[in-house]
Amino acid sequence: MSEYLYEVRGSSGKQLKGKISASDKSTAVEELRKKGYIVLSVKEEQFKALKTEIYIGNPVKTIHFIVYCRQFATLIRAGVNIVEATSILASQTESKPLRKALVQVASNISKGVSFSSSISEHKKIFPPMFVNMVRAGEETGDLEGTLERLAKFFEKEHVTREKIKSAMTYPATVGGLSIVAVIYLLKSVVPQFVTTFESLHAELPLITRVVLKLSYSIQHQWFLWLVILLAVIIAYQVVKRFEAGAYGIDYLKLRIPIFGKLKQKGSIALMTRTLSSLYSSAVPVLQSLAIVEEVVGNKVIGGFIKKSAESLRQGNPLSEPLKQAWVFPPLVTQMISIGEETGALDQMLEKVADFYEMDVENTVDRLKSLLEPLLLVLLSGLVGAIVAAIMLPMFSMYDKLG
Repeated sequence: MSEYLYEVRGSSGKQLKGKISASDKSTAVEELRKKGYIVLSVKEEQFKALKTEIYIGNPVKTIHFIVYCRQFATLIRAGVNIVEATSILASQTESKPLRKALVQVASNISKGVSFSSSISEHKKIFPPMFVNMVRAGEETGDLEGTLERLAKFFEKEHVTREKIKSAMTYPATVGGLSIVAVIYLLKSVVPQFVTTFESLHAELPLITRVVLKLSYSIQHQWFLWLVILLAVIIAYQVVKRFEAGAYGIDYLKLRIPIFGKLKQKGSIALMTRTLSSLYSSAVPVLQSLAIVEEVVGNKVIGGFIKKSAESLRQGNPLSEPLKQAWVFPPLVTQMISIGEETGALDQMLEKVADFYEMDVENTVDRLKSLLEPLLLVLLSGLVGAIVAAIMLPMFSMYDKLG
């Protein structure tokens, strides 16, 4: 329920102001009219609107949305009408934002508003792709099939994203542990040998001098390291806000050795899967490309998709601009070209998506088996270098005593 501020005119002609609780704006207006008021204005209370609209990250977890799509498709296939299905799912879902949205959607549908129009009011809950495919499903009378395709799409997308995340998580975790281990050694272990090294009155090895300077910096100049870290984070966030900066960051993501290829394959899988789902649901192709440009999440790939849309608008094939783009391998452009020629573009796109999703899975498995020993060697090397920096002068001292 939300709070709405209203201005009405009573039977005496006097204007009144107040507050009313309702599930949505139209319900609030209806309640006021039942009381015999002439409604002048109704608006949601500002702080309430802010409270309900601001979310950190995605308000609905992907897994909750997948479950919703799959259950919704099952209920519609079983002959349950949309209002009842939406109400049932609102009571079952574990996601509070999704539950609130579904309650309002069910209320709107019961008043004669279409399902697609109802969900389009909740842009933070229902992504553009979902809204457009549902609208197309309503127009073609194939809402059940559309919901099945949506459930399949979100499941595939989730699996691919999780695979890429798992590939990134392991090196990030080991890297973080390496940094913690090195900082601990420099801050707690190395300082204990400083007095011993000074008593040698001899020139220390280069590696020992470097480690001692780092140790001193970590102990007495830690705030500088903190300032540098914060500066880098702030600079990254500022650069991302500019179009050119965001483009450059996305370009670098695709060019990073090993992980860049993985990101590229994942983006291609997402692009082709999305476009296939939209195209097979009878969403207009230009509208589909606009959605794909937004969904793919990479400015570089999005730019090439935009060029393809412009080319298509001028009457040229969709595949032509993609052939000039370095980010798309020949397999992708050739399959799209074949799909355009045979009239089976959605099927060709689906085959490309299947191929790259499998490729991502295989690449992640290979990366894990390759990175595990490499990262362990790196961690051992860092710790070993610090130990060597401590032990070399000690060996020199023992030689002199001998």
